[in-house]
Amino acid sequence: MSEPGTPPGTNQQLLRLSGLLQLEATARGAGEPELGFLMVNETHTIVPYIQAAFWRPRQRKLVLSGAGAPDQDGPYATWMRRLLSHIAGRPQTGLRLVEAESVPHSIAEDWATHLPQFALWCPLTYPDGRLAGGLLFARHDPFGEGDAALLQALTGSYAQSLAWHDLRKRRRLPRAFGGRRRLAIGASLLLLIVVGLFPIRSSILAPAEIVPAEPTPVRAPFAGVVDNILVPPNALVTAGTPLLVLDTTQLASRVEVAKKALELAQTEYAQVARESLTDPRARGRVVLLKSKAEQQEAELGYQQSLLTRARVIATADGIAVFNDPSEWVGRPVELGERIMVIAAPISRLIELQVPVGEVATFDAGSEVQFFGNIAPDQPVAAKLSFASYSSAPAADGVMSYVFRATLDPAAPAQRLGLKGTAKVYGEPRPLALWLLRRPLASVRQWLAL
Repeated sequence: MSEPGTPPGTNQQLLRLSGLLQLEATARGAGEPELGFLMVNETHTIVPYIQAAFWRPRQRKLVLSGAGAPDQDGPYATWMRRLLSHIAGRPQTGLRLVEAESVPHSIAEDWATHLPQFALWCPLTYPDGRLAGGLLFARHDPFGEGDAALLQALTGSYAQSLAWHDLRKRRRLPRAFGGRRRLAIGASLLLLIVVGLFPIRSSILAPAEIVPAEPTPVRAPFAGVVDNILVPPNALVTAGTPLLVLDTTQLASRVEVAKKALELAQTEYAQVARESLTDPRARGRVVLLKSKAEQQEAELGYQQSLLTRARVIATADGIAVFNDPSEWVGRPVELGERIMVIAAPISRLIELQVPVGEVATFDAGSEVQFFGNIAPDQPVAAKLSFASYSSAPAADGVMSYVFRATLDPAAPAQRLGLKGTAKVYGEPRPLALWLLRRPLASVRQWLAL
């Protein structure tokens, strides 16, 4: 009970001042994790509020009142971080009342969902004026001058506690690199350097295919149209087997025209030859007409030879390698255009398509391992025998170099057309250089070296 003559409310003020001093002492002795919890929850014993939040620069984690482990990715915490970042970005002039009208519309539109109407921002600053953090208190009633005075004094003690914890961290940092930890870091760096200098065999992976070693191309004997393909793809053929027929309609017409022209030339030559016996003027035309008849005879022989060659036959034993026959029937071809290839059904030659971005320097004779799609667990050994000088677009449109490798004599020959992946091994080189080959190539292109 109040003593006689004591003004009303004096005891209440004394209790609040006593609680303020006790809370300041507790804050000075609290550890860093407990300090944030104390600020947002125990301050309520001095100044009443509904919600409180503690924020620090460059830290994503918020400390919220009434929640031991709040959801940092929830809508409330996400919105609160946006609000506090905006408030902290404005010039610091001590405690400041914050209302929905004083923040951007994108934040203010959700104010009623997350906070009461009245909020008070209390910045926590270092002695040099830099912002160490901030506290936001919110309630439905306006904050009075007395509340502001109490919070001004209390947040000063909070700021001193934060500054003390941050100072201890900075003092511990140099010591963290001493002693055993320094030794461990040095050993780790040394191990990293040793591993980076460890030599490994350079290698590349590239799509590969078994191709004919000595193919016999089948080409169009003259410009025309493919009338029919007489053998299916991959059919086994022998020398003399008919392979395809070109359309002979135009050739037959040309042969008939050449025959008529020859008959006419021969008739004219015979007639002039008889006249030359009695007419001296006709003797000069005999030689000219004889040459014309011989020319027509040669033309007829050429057209007949084309008619004979319209039926293309195989000149070697093997299998006919080409695509779908329907792609060739009715298709015009030029003289010498390759239609198919006759090759042995098995081969010892591998062709690799190495993308430009993967290519490296490999000498002839480098080791190659071919992993076929049918039996990838049974690689076949080979030796690199050829590398193209320039790149060209591959079937997939990627600029690539053509490598060829020959299977080792002890390795079994492979079925023609078998696809897979080949791995080419090169000379040993440091692991770090091999891992950094692409970044170094990009840097060289960027620097135009």
